[in-house]
Amino acid sequence: MKRWRVGIALEARVQLNSITDQRVQRSIRQRIDRLEYEPELQGKPMIDELAGYRSLRAVGQRYRIIYRIEDQRVTVVVVALGIRKEGDKKDIYELAKKLKRLGLLDQE
Repeated sequence: MKRWRVGIALEARVQLNSITDQRVQRSIRQRIDRLEYEPELQGKPMIDELAGYRSLRAVGQRYRIIYRIEDQRVTVVVVALGIRKEGDKKDIYELAKKLKRLGLLDQE
């Protein structure tokens, strides 16, 4: 089984560190760590503006981890994470789209 290197982009690190509940933060970190093995089988492919990224559920169904797989570098990069709240301007998918448009989604 191939082992992937997992990185967390700057914006995702900020988002993770802003979560005040240490249990939630720890649970998300553990879920990110599991991306070392078969990240292409975890999460689901995203569409439209976020095509090329995958979305993974964490902490029950509440949080989402958005990541991309870099085959040539055997690397998984977590680019955003947060609460899925459809229709809310703070929804993680809406935030990720905005970061992509601003060119900030892929900064490491």
